[in-house]
Amino acid sequence: MDERTMLGLLADRLPRAGDDAAVIDGLVVTIDMLHESTDFPDGTTRYTAGWRAVGASLSDVAAMGADPTAAVAVYGAPEFDDRVLAFVDGARDVCEAVGTEYVGGDLDHHEEFTVATTAVGRTDDPVLRSGARPGDAICVTGTLGRSGAALELFERGETERANDLFRFEPRIEAGRALASHASAMMDSSDGLARSLHQLAEASDCGMAVETPLPVDDAVDSVAGPDERLELGAFFGEDFELVCTIPEERYPAAKAASPTPLTRIGTVVEDGVTLDGEPMPDRGYTHEG
Repeated sequence: MDERTMLGLLADRLPRAGDDAAVIDGLVVTIDMLHESTDFPDGTTRYTAGWRAVGASLSDVAAMGADPTAAVAVYGAPEFDDRVLAFVDGARDVCEAVGTEYVGGDLDHHEEFTVATTAVGRTDDPVLRSGARPGDAICVTGTLGRSGAALELFERGETERANDLFRFEPRIEAGRALASHASAMMDSSDGLARSLHQLAEASDCGMAVETPLPVDDAVDSVAGPDERLELGAFFGEDFELVCTIPEERYPAAKAASPTPLTRIGTVVEDGVTLDGEPMPDRGYTHEG
C-alpha cells in the first residue's frame, strides 16, 4: 500500500489532516521524514540534506500562507561525526533564508541516515486546498524540474552542481503574498500533476492546464525534449507553490508575488487535462 492510499484510509480518523499542514487556533504544524535510500542520492552532502529536509517542512508552512516560527529535526544515523555539524549548518541556513530559526532537535542511532523534521508557523487565515472554483486561474511559482535535473546530475557524478540544485528556497514570502489572493494552494512536492489532482479532489472541480510549463533551464542541460515534460510535470520534489486565484485577482497576485508567478491554466468543472488530454495522476509516491 502506498502513502496516498494509506492517507485516504486515515482521513476519517484525522479530520484536521488533508492539507499541507494542520492548523489549530492559528498554529500551523507539519512534519516530514526523509531517508538516505529514497531522498538523498549518493553525493548529497549533509549540509544539503539539512537544508532540504528542513526546507521541505518550511514549504508546507508556505503553502498555508503562514509565517514560520521555528523548525526542529531528528537526526538518525549509524554513527555520529562532523557530518552532524554540516547538517545543522544547512538546517540553520535555510531557516535564516526565510526569516525563521532552527532551534534544535534530537539525535538517535539508526541503521540508515534518516531525518524527521517539524516546522511550526502562524496564520489567522490559512489557505486550504478546498477553495478552488471554476474560472479561477491556475498558477505556479518559480520553475519546475530542478530536483529531477539534480538527480540526473548526481547519477553523472556532477555532485557540486547537483547539490546546488537540490537546495531550494521555501516559498515563504510568496506564500504570504499570495495568501490574500489565492482560493486554494499547496506545494508541488509530489509533482505538478499530482498536486493538480489533489487540488481538484479537495475542491470538487477540474483543472485544465496548457503548455508551455515553466520548466527550469537546468532540465534542458540534462534531458531531451521527451524527458522535459516528465521532469517538469511528474517528477516532483520541487517545492514550488501551486495555487488557484480568482480571475479578477490574478493581476494583483502576480504583482505581489516576490517569486515569478506563471499562469498555467484554468479551473473547470471536472477532469484534469494537459493540452486537452487527460493528465495522469502520477508523481512522487512513498511505497509501502
